[in-house]
Amino acid sequence: MCAETVIATDAPSGKANVDIRHLQSFLAVAEERHFGRAADRLHLAQPSLTQRIQQLEQDLGVALLERTTRRVELTPAGELFLTRAAVLVGEFDALVDDVREVGSGASGILRLGCVGTAAYWLLPKIVAMAGVELPGLHLQVQSEMLTPQIERSFSERRFDVALLRPPVHSAELAVRPLLRERLVIATAPGSDLATRLTNSATIPLTELADEDLIGYPRGSVVDTIATQHAQRLGVRTRIVHRMAETSTVLSFVAAGLGSAIVPESARSAAHVGLLFFSLDDSPTLDLSLVWRQDDDSRLLASFLRLAMRFRGPDLIDASQEVPA
Repeated sequence: MCAETVIATDAPSGKANVDIRHLQSFLAVAEERHFGRAADRLHLAQPSLTQRIQQLEQDLGVALLERTTRRVELTPAGELFLTRAAVLVGEFDALVDDVREVGSGASGILRLGCVGTAAYWLLPKIVAMAGVELPGLHLQVQSEMLTPQIERSFSERRFDVALLRPPVHSAELAVRPLLRERLVIATAPGSDLATRLTNSATIPLTELADEDLIGYPRGSVVDTIATQHAQRLGVRTRIVHRMAETSTVLSFVAAGLGSAIVPESARSAAHVGLLFFSLDDSPTLDLSLVWRQDDDSRLLASFLRLAMRFRGPDLIDASQEVPA
């Protein structure tokens, strides 16, 4: 049985003029070992496929295929070309998929900042849903931050989106409330406060008048709201330690160094044994989604639509939709 090369030429000078269609056509023929089946697979007429392979070999200046009366065989050069071409076509297909994902707002990186309590339960829920619905999204998260720190980070272009507690002072930022919650008291079992309130679920702020308290930094949203509430009631509180991270606040409470006024979502923190009491007539504070108003990223818009599905029913307002 005689073997015939499809085409052979002298090696040309300069670079080969090979495009992705040449590689895809060669792969189909090499894998099918048959021009007719390869043409059907590519939805091409067989003469068009033959012409592509001939152009490829002419550009490369080497025969890649030998055709017998029954099937097509690869030359040694064809074997090498098959191995490398398969990698290139695979990379090209992946590139096309990635570009389409990015273009549709389903793939890419978002830098997210958040206050401490958001990281305890809301953010993990959002990230879990994004993993299913936006599998190409990669979040770079910085947590345990205060609102003023997050706002400064936006001005420095370090964040694309954030979960924080208003107020926000920059007119360049869009703010959409997600959740509204109350303040609660956290204390350790065996503390004087816990002993006095054994059978209580809700307590007045006056119970904290003589208590050592662990607080947030002055000027933080939680500290400002708690201080204003105490002033309205004529209660003087005693802050003995201040720190920015809710996790550290709760660690100090667990160590018996004092009680703390914290957002209700702090109940989700992994501090086993801490006791939480609701405050009578507690003020509320919001947890909001924030981003730059001039950011027209489709990926950001996709993430915002997903995150807004966690909005509390009392905060749903058709006038506060996120970008399409």
